[in-house]
Amino acid sequence: MKKTWLIASAVLVLGLSACGVKEESKPSETAQTSDGSEGEKIYQQSCSSCHGNNLQGQVGPGLKHVGGKYDQAEIEKIILKGRGSMPAGVIKGEDATKVAEWLAGKK
Repeated sequence: MKKTWLIASAVLVLGLSACGVKEESKPSETAQTSDGSEGEKIYQQSCSSCHGNNLQGQVGPGLKHVGGKYDQAEIEKIILKGRGSMPAGVIKGEDATKVAEWLAGKK
């Protein structure tokens, strides 16, 4: 029984720590495009390892309809400050704004 708990704990720790392993994003030099592709690009680089390439969720929750639950400001606050097992500041500044804007459109 102890061995099972030890293995389960190790898997949980590794899974949760994967969200914080990404390199800190740097503000992008390109302007936001009207279709949100810059926000999507940043998401793919910094968020998809936990939330999935298609927003389906993996270690972190799915985000396919996150814009129906939270507005852009709320999403940006979660990105900047973290929530639950999501660490704060995985992406920052203008990049966080771009991702929040893109995700707010997912309803």
